[in-house]
Amino acid sequence: MLSVNNLSVQFGKRILFDEVNTQFVQGNCYGIIGANGAGKSTFLKIIAGKQEPTSGSVHLEPGKRMSVLEQNHNAYDEYPVLETVVRGNQELFAIKSEIDKLYEDYSDENAEKIGELQVAFEEMNGWNADSDAAALLSNLGINESLHYNLMGDLDGKQKVRVLLAQALFGNPDLLIMDEPTNDLDYETITWLENFLANYDNCVIVVSHDRHFLDAVCTHISDIDFGKITHYSGNYTFWYESSQLAARQRAQQNKKAEDKKKELEEFIRRFSANVAKSKQATSRKKMIEKLNVDAIKPSSRRYPAIIFEREREAGDQILNIEGLTASLDGEILFRNVDLNLAKGDKVVVFSRDSRATTAFYEILNDNQKADSGSFQWGVTTTQSYLPLDNEHFFQNDMSLVDWLRQWAKTEEEREEVYIRGFLGKMLFSGEEALKKSNVLSGGEKVRCMLSRMMMIRANVLMLDEPTNHLDLESITAFNNSLKNFKGTVLLTTHDHEFAQTVANRVVEITPNGVIDRYTTFDEYMNDKKVKELREKMYSVVV
Repeated sequence: MLSVNNLSVQFGKRILFDEVNTQFVQGNCYGIIGANGAGKSTFLKIIAGKQEPTSGSVHLEPGKRMSVLEQNHNAYDEYPVLETVVRGNQELFAIKSEIDKLYEDYSDENAEKIGELQVAFEEMNGWNADSDAAALLSNLGINESLHYNLMGDLDGKQKVRVLLAQALFGNPDLLIMDEPTNDLDYETITWLENFLANYDNCVIVVSHDRHFLDAVCTHISDIDFGKITHYSGNYTFWYESSQLAARQRAQQNKKAEDKKKELEEFIRRFSANVAKSKQATSRKKMIEKLNVDAIKPSSRRYPAIIFEREREAGDQILNIEGLTASLDGEILFRNVDLNLAKGDKVVVFSRDSRATTAFYEILNDNQKADSGSFQWGVTTTQSYLPLDNEHFFQNDMSLVDWLRQWAKTEEEREEVYIRGFLGKMLFSGEEALKKSNVLSGGEKVRCMLSRMMMIRANVLMLDEPTNHLDLESITAFNNSLKNFKGTVLLTTHDHEFAQTVANRVVEITPNGVIDRYTTFDEYMNDKKVKELREKMYSVVV
């Protein structure tokens, strides 16, 4: 399908790719992974023809059509929504446009040309183009009433959905997507997962959403040491097998035969689990080529995120009564009654992300509620990771001095002690002396996690904690929350976080609260809950 030959990319003295030779095959879905800066997005731009390599070439099989998820959300603002989707098949749209132009100036001379074009148009299923595009839009949550609006009239999240429909339109032979789940809600992501799991052509995707990678990928393509290596299986298999291989490498005295048996047993267990999963029926090739010899330890560095509590909280954690909040006259949530108990790990959920952020800001005394009250248990201490952390990074302190602001004792103020916390979050050596106001988004979140670890609270509040983090940090963060003995309030678009951390789901709506002790997947798939959710968002009180 797509071959990459002797590909090299170099920026100054930095070598990103070094003589890469690989192929992407029909029927497979490849998840591109790699540390921040490894070149994931650069690689997608090169194979999409949007960036030239230093040397080497990329070859798409003749007659095959490539489609790329557009990253510029304003690129089609002057075009109607439906037309924007059809433009995803450039050849079909060009034929359609030429036919329309010839009809505008119809004559006997161009009648023959129109006939030829219509034959080609019919062979491409062009007569169904508008209805196919409309069906895609509807499946992605774009109401029919918006199909003839200009793209410029849509909000950012609606544009993302239209551009996704554009990429999927016309069944492209090769589909390239960079972070396709960004700004999508759970329902839309689930639809996309099911669509791609049953997609017969080739998909190449970069994503930090592990649940998405597990649901759609037949292969993981790891960018490491300037090379790209394909591994059969999904992300979870790659991660667990690479961790197993790393442990085995550290066991120098273990016999090779014992190591091989351990790896084979791991593959058998994984294969049994995959056989029961949703994607196994549609992606039957997923485990056909699992190979003991192909499993290698990764060079990835995972931060050491460890949340400890200064003290254990009592039974009463948080009591909320009648909490209501609005924004510019619009109700975000109303009459939230909630009692949080020891051991609760709660996904706080809403269709309106402004509602969950307002909820956290109120609980942290950064915003006033319209009405209602809340009271924290006397034995609780809280630590908060906000959606917007910019106000924490307005000065030019070094990271050592920045983190020292939350030290409680003389020992904690010592530079050696602080560097220990920063080192756990991969700020080692000179990195710990960087200025706090020049950090990237991911670096800021890692600093905020260092701050939370130093506070040692027994209640953690997290508003979209995976934003800006790489897969390594997300995985380590997820594992730390599963092991945390305190209470967690969590809002996230990361499905794996929600499913593996929470034992309770609380959905806040303009008409009250839905509160269930259950896993996130069980909550989202419960028919009675679905009916109640629709009622809570549609009823006007």
